[in-house]
Amino acid sequence: MSRPLLFLDVDGPLNPYAAKPERRPHGYVTLRVPRRGPMPWERGGSLLRRRFRRVWLNPDHGPALSGLDYELCWATAWMAEANRWLAPELGLPELPFVDFGDALLRERPDGVHWKTAPLVEYADGRPFAWVDDEQSDLDETYVRAHHRAPALLHHVDPRIGLRENDFQTLAGFAGSSRTGAPGTGPLGD
Repeated sequence: MSRPLLFLDVDGPLNPYAAKPERRPHGYVTLRVPRRGPMPWERGGSLLRRRFRRVWLNPDHGPALSGLDYELCWATAWMAEANRWLAPELGLPELPFVDFGDALLRERPDGVHWKTAPLVEYADGRPFAWVDDEQSDLDETYVRAHHRAPALLHHVDPRIGLRENDFQTLAGFAGSSRTGAPGTGPLGD
């Protein structure tokens, strides 16, 4: 059996954007990414903020993610840009990414997150874990109804990003989803 997928959101899990703006979290480095134009979810700000986007990344996360028993995949509005700007800073190789196409940042009338259906489609029946800061019960219900393999929707607090307990949860899910053990997470039961 192949390894499960780990869908990685950037802003929230890897970039704790909601931390106090004047205080970079311990262990993180600041990356200033040149803007080609405003990201769809950002508005206004100083000239510096309009020319560059501040991203906080923890270089230890790359090796920690690579050490998990998953196939890593970007699941972010950054899409291919995550490989250009973020993967090298994290020490990650170029990763596949979910191309959200027309779904990108479009609210659904049923309240399901705009990423959820494309992630289920991309997984195509494979077990997966998805780390993000924007999932809800509606997303879990959607995945349960439309995905036939174990899935873990793991919420990460955007004020603190990924922590050791998150890595432990992900490692536990990867191990149980490969063995087909019951209780492989909230959606695998």
